[in-house]
Amino acid sequence: MRAVIFVNGEIDNYQILARWLREDDFRIAADGGARHLEALDLAPHVIVGDMDSIDEPLLTRLQLRGASIEKHPAAKDATDLELAIARAVRDGAAEILLLGAVGGRLDQTLANLLILARQAGSVPVAIAEGDQLARVLRGPQTLNLTGPAGAYVSAVPLSEEVTGVTYRGLEYPLHNATLSLGSTRGVSNTLASSPAQITIETGILLVTQQFPSPAEP
Repeated sequence: MRAVIFVNGEIDNYQILARWLREDDFRIAADGGARHLEALDLAPHVIVGDMDSIDEPLLTRLQLRGASIEKHPAAKDATDLELAIARAVRDGAAEILLLGAVGGRLDQTLANLLILARQAGSVPVAIAEGDQLARVLRGPQTLNLTGPAGAYVSAVPLSEEVTGVTYRGLEYPLHNATLSLGSTRGVSNTLASSPAQITIETGILLVTQQFPSPAEP
């Protein structure tokens, strides 16, 4: 099962967003992220959070459409998104896609991106934003990349070092390289052939990939 979590960030184009969705997704709204589901004329299966960023009329409308509520106290040690991810894992999700996780507040955008790094060792979590998909590698691991030649691919270290970085099928190759935290060496590469691969031995690497139109991760 794939869980899709709608986060309370900014979404500019719902038409593009909708193309990431599947009919059999388990839909979770992280509190105010429920507004994105209503904009798509969809209802979440469950709404998770302290309900501080969703108004009562919207909450009532979605409950009437079958949404269940998992309410948490306002004084809590986890964000609504973290609680939504925990719910998806408990319900048996094999993969999780986040929508609406970037844009808006900078602190929340950064925190949401870093959640990818923490979750990489359990259920894989990806973030889709417009025509881009962000995923995390935790070494040793290989990521396969498919798409048209010329599509952008960037790799950004999230740990102090990422070792054994090897590219196959990218315009600017690397072989057994080490990327350090803060390095921009992996930014703005492109696909030369498909499928391409990024392999790492140790560390945590954020990989963003551009698609000509949203595709399934």
